[in-house]
Amino acid sequence: MKRYTLPQTSFLLLLGLVTLAFIWIMTPFAGAVFWGIVFAIVFAPLHYRLLEVTGNKPTASSLIALLLILLMVILPVTLITLSLIDQASGVYAMIESGQINFSTMFQRVMHGMPGWATSLLERFELTNLATLQTKLTAAASQISQSVAKYAINFGRNTLDFLVSVTVMLYLLFFLFRDGQTLSSRIRDAVPLAERYKEPLFDNFITVIRATVKGNILVAMAQGTLGGLAFWFLDVPGPLLWGVVMAFLSLLPAVGAAIVWGPVAIYFLITGATWDGIGLIVYGVIVIGLVDNLLRPVLVGKDTKLPDYIVLLSTIGGMALFGLNGFVIGPVIAALFISTWGLFAEAREFHEQ
Repeated sequence: MKRYTLPQTSFLLLLGLVTLAFIWIMTPFAGAVFWGIVFAIVFAPLHYRLLEVTGNKPTASSLIALLLILLMVILPVTLITLSLIDQASGVYAMIESGQINFSTMFQRVMHGMPGWATSLLERFELTNLATLQTKLTAAASQISQSVAKYAINFGRNTLDFLVSVTVMLYLLFFLFRDGQTLSSRIRDAVPLAERYKEPLFDNFITVIRATVKGNILVAMAQGTLGGLAFWFLDVPGPLLWGVVMAFLSLLPAVGAAIVWGPVAIYFLITGATWDGIGLIVYGVIVIGLVDNLLRPVLVGKDTKLPDYIVLLSTIGGMALFGLNGFVIGPVIAALFISTWGLFAEAREFHEQ
């Protein structure tokens, strides 16, 4: 085993301390830095194409790429966010004023329930409907108000959002312009053999591109389809619930159904039978088909991860890292599988 001299050991210690200090001072902008790196990786093919168009001028191609990202991504997201804040404020006001009354909705559900369902409640000793109504009404009200308040608070923190977006775009410009040099230096600095670096770096880039493009396209499609269905059925706040479905659709297989499923059941129980049946058919065939067809093609195929690994790593990543986790989780899972695959194939670890 190699022994380091005192100067070498001291330098490695200094290297570790300086790295930790750098990570510490960058923590307030962790989200901006993370998404700057993600966008740089996802839109790298666009930047390379612009380099050819501009005659290999990195600064010009980086500025054009940045402008295109502003027009294609940042501006639409900002407009949707502003509309979402306005609609969330309206829904919250309707809850406060009593226009949306969960107690009344619960009573309609209880009166519309068939006899077998009432018997089932009695079997599980849920006959105290007043207590059950209070608990379910409070839970539904709390969830709705939390969603609305989160959107409203997001609107109040506009300055922080603008600062983060500015930092991200500023970093993104330099990642486009100097990305190849930076990635080469990082690759050279990683103390691994080249036969390990190449598959790990390639896998890292592939998973990020597939996860971001695939999940965002699926989320946009399911959120749009769900919002249109709620608008057609005259459900209050269709944009709000469409965005909620888009976020929840980041969870494979189960996401958007968490929203449209209870609404369909409510329609069925309260007598709006055709609305309920129509929403179920639409949700399963149209919204569900988007997830079942697009996600395996856009995410699973490129990442070479089984569907259950994608699901578990996405849920685990979002539980630990919030929204960023839908990228971080699958990346860690892919690197885990790739690293263990390299270890299993490496002879030097198995030879006596």
